Amino acid sequence: CLKKKLFELQNQGEQFPREQSTMEVAVGKRKGGNRIVEENILAILDADDRKDTRENNDNRSSFLEAVRSACLAPVNGSPPTMKMCEAVFKILRAGKHLDLIMGSFWLLRELEKRFPRMTVSDASESKEPQLVMSEEAWCPFVLNLDSTHQSKEAVNKSNDRPLDSLGFHLLIQELVEFANKVQSPETKSLSNLLLFQYLVDVLEGDFMMRNKLFEETLNWIHLRESLLNLLLNSRKIQYKNFIRHCLILLCGLSHPSAESRVDVDMIDNVLESDSHGAVGIASAEVRHNTCTALQKFLVVIMELDVSRKKADAQGSTTRADGARTPLLELVLDEIIYDSDMLSPFLQGFDEPKWKTELILQYFMKYAAKPTVRTRRSNAPPEDITISGTLKGFSNITTSKSIAKKIGSDIVQVLIAHAFQAHLSLCSSKQDGDGTASPAEMCEDVITAFTNLKTANQQLEILPIGKEALFTAAMILSTKS
Repeated sequence: CLKKKLFELQNQGEQFPREQSTMEVAVGKRKGGNRIVEENILAILDADDRKDTRENNDNRSSFLEAVRSACLAPVNGSPPTMKMCEAVFKILRAGKHLDLIMGSFWLLRELEKRFPRMTVSDASESKEPQLVMSEEAWCPFVLNLDSTHQSKEAVNKSNDRPLDSLGFHLLIQELVEFANKVQSPETKSLSNLLLFQYLVDVLEGDFMMRNKLFEETLNWIHLRESLLNLLLNSRKIQYKNFIRHCLILLCGLSHPSAESRVDVDMIDNVLESDSHGAVGIASAEVRHNTCTALQKFLVVIMELDVSRKKADAQGSTTRADGARTPLLELVLDEIIYDSDMLSPFLQGFDEPKWKTELILQYFMKYAAKPTVRTRRSNAPPEDITISGTLKGFSNITTSKSIAKKIGSDIVQVLIAHAFQAHLSLCSSKQDGDGTASPAEMCEDVITAFTNLKTANQQLEILPIGKEALFTAAMILSTKS
């Protein structure tokens, strides 16, 4: 009945006066029709929908279905209004029931794909391409640097409002608590995991479009106004503390507790138990996807740092842009001074390009001869690669020296993950290390572990080291 009434009202909303120009009628139909559709779709929700009653939950489900039908129809789907998006967002953040959480999350992502909030205008002979923002686009972030500071309580209670930088940081802190606890996951935890994934999608989509335009025009203002840049430069968060929480979360998500893993018996008994069993099963997959989303978030920050460096070099940045330490440097400092973070971080962060760069800089800090570099030119020399670094393990003396400086276990972890990253780059038809073929890298890895063991007979090869040696031996055996 709700659907039938909705479509009747939608058709009524398309009847407009004909005494206007063609353009006025077209615009009036779209705006007026959308307004009537919005009013009637929102009317599905109870005025006091804060109560967790079955009737309210049924209304929420009907509301999500109505938005999906009105906006995602293959033909004549209309963009959602801001109030409609806010209501869907509120359902996701409320995190009360599994079907509502998953439905609202799916709907927000599909709306994001179907109706982008900005497009790029065509370039002309006299003008470079520009970003064109949609007038009715809704954004889950409010990142105005001059906006009033909100307390933690205000941010947490505003489920229907966009998040500011402080709210985003608080979300990450809640996820850190979830990743480190051992009790069964709750619907609110699942809601926060999916909320984070959606927000990262928004940040990444906004940044990728702006960064592509920056590479074409070298106009820094496109990235200065990006959601990601505004978030990281916000005065409401302490940047280094924010990044540290991101790293702790990545380590926690990459090492799930036994209680969070899917159990076969739990799957068999889901239908016989309450919703907690279903939440546990969903949480295992959502947890993995959240780890992937967090990795994407860190990667786009690193890409922003690269573009920022280009803008610095051409003098496009100003004092107003602030000074922010590149993420790669912060990560390097964290995993050096907290060695317990090294292995879980490298396990969770498997983007091969940036993992290779991170490991390279780790080795350079201890094993490579330092070169004179300014803060704006702190990239490693072009002739230094992982393959070249592994040559430092080509004899027993240097192997012993490097292991003494860094630590034998840490060296094994770095070599093994560098090897994995190199193989990933080669398999994706990228340049890999830039100098070494897979077979050459395999030989370097075997030589490095052999010399480490020879230099220290008491050395125990870690499981990840044994895995790297086995993989290298198998690859070489297929080449011979």
